[in-house]
Amino acid sequence: MYDAIILAGGENNEPLVHYTSQPYEAMIDISGKPMVEFVARALAACPQISRIFVAGPPEELAKCSFPEQTVIVAGGRTIMDTISLGMKALEHERLTLVVTADIPLLTPAAIEDFLAQCAGVQADLYYPIVARSDHERRFPGNQRTYARLREGTFTGGNIFLVNPRIVPHCMEVAERIFANRKNPFKLCCQLGWTFVVKFVLGILKLNQVEKRAGEILGIQGAVIRSQYAELGIDVDKPSDLELVRNCFSQGC
Repeated sequence: MYDAIILAGGENNEPLVHYTSQPYEAMIDISGKPMVEFVARALAACPQISRIFVAGPPEELAKCSFPEQTVIVAGGRTIMDTISLGMKALEHERLTLVVTADIPLLTPAAIEDFLAQCAGVQADLYYPIVARSDHERRFPGNQRTYARLREGTFTGGNIFLVNPRIVPHCMEVAERIFANRKNPFKLCCQLGWTFVVKFVLGILKLNQVEKRAGEILGIQGAVIRSQYAELGIDVDKPSDLELVRNCFSQGC
């Protein structure tokens, strides 16, 4: 069993403020409900998930209808602050699932598959990627940020499994990595110029990324290949919001 933390403290970014009156992304209306509720429900429907901590603005989150195993905790100024506060609320150092609040298409099946794959690997941090072919098959026309590697072209997921013990000592590096998560070139710059060259040539390997990122953070990391494109659909621009709302209205 795993506890889960939903990161729900982010304010609306500039492209979305013209499409919703909600100040927080987590509270954006999707089919009559704040989208963070859909994330919480997907987690609650997964047999491997125990408690669900929602970290963000308590007064806003108190208006939501969450599953009974949900605990609301105050978020921080930045996403890394919010992660830290969520980890403190756990009061344990067992592997914990961290999920962003802006992926309302998340499904129990996607979560279960990710956790099942993680169980077969020994690591401190597990991060999912989705092949471009799988993403475009599920959501044709949706624009994502992709990285071309030797094994194929991939986009990143919006969940990760982490050992809370590693969070304090790798916060600074992790914050820089997270800030550049949608810019593959800047990520490679953090990994070293050899990686930049290999990335540009499309010959960088997944295991090389795993190893180098682990060295920088001082941890053992693992990249998990998922076939579930729902992990990559985060609502951070108007076209994403339209896609998600259409999916719910059409029952897809």
